[in-house]
Amino acid sequence: MTIDSDLASLKNLGPKSVGWLCDCGITSAEELRRIGAVMAYKIVRHRYPSANALLLFALHGALTDTHWNGLDPATKARLRDEADGELQIGPR
Repeated sequence: MTIDSDLASLKNLGPKSVGWLCDCGITSAEELRRIGAVMAYKIVRHRYPSANALLLFALHGALTDTHWNGLDPATKARLRDEADGELQIGPR
């Protein structure tokens, strides 16, 4: 599958993460910026439970032009806290 999205030009985002984002309706870098890393992560994780904190860090890094592994421990802890809990989108 070829994905035509500017998301692939962002740091940390590879074909799998871009595919997940696009499949969840987040199809551009501008939309990712608008939604934010935490909400985008929660949306993807709702659909793809196998997504883990590395995706969260990658999304934040993509928005800050930082390699995910270069994020300091305090930032990673804050992101985890903000992303804790399920996405609340209504009754199941």
